[in-house]
Amino acid sequence: MMPSEFGGVFGQGVPVRVGLYARVSTHDQQTLPLQLAGMTEYVTRRGWSIALQVEDIGSGASVRPRREELLRVARRREIDLVLVWRLDRWGRSLIDLINSLQELAALGVGFASITEALDLTTPGGRAMAGMLAVFAEFEREILRDRVRAGIAQARLLAKPHGRPASARRHLEEARSLRQEGVSKRAIAKRLGISRSSVRRLLSETASAAEAAT
Repeated sequence: MMPSEFGGVFGQGVPVRVGLYARVSTHDQQTLPLQLAGMTEYVTRRGWSIALQVEDIGSGASVRPRREELLRVARRREIDLVLVWRLDRWGRSLIDLINSLQELAALGVGFASITEALDLTTPGGRAMAGMLAVFAEFEREILRDRVRAGIAQARLLAKPHGRPASARRHLEEARSLRQEGVSKRAIAKRLGISRSSVRRLLSETASAAEAAT
């Protein structure tokens, strides 16, 4: 449910509290004033008010701590709308974009992007969001198919899939050191593995010896 459907917040003379979100890379910080100026002008033209301004600076696509802060503010319903300069400033991926938009919609918080002229407080914007959701589901299905295909190929080639058992390659060395009287703590330190891994390896060795007798 969008705010325009949630008690008629938009377009009915009620001050709309907007959270501005801007993001730049560490090597492209000169565009930050451009983003903020464009969003401020958009808010003024719509007759809204800026409740807070959030900026993320960093090169990592997955590291956006201030965005999470803004989402927490939205969950507390301290803003009515999130405004961004461009969609890629907000979403880490298409799936992440759709998931975050769906969360905002469920909260009754609007979303708008200036560059794409996407405004989810309007019928046209909500229709576009629906189209994006279709593409996101298509992307999810492609990823699922790739994972299934990779597992099937690994089975055909008799290759294990998943996380490798890194400690198991030390089995023989751990057993030999233990037979020499080396303590489990010292074995773990020498082989660079945890004491629990050492105990597990030695336990497996003991079980195998008992089964062989």
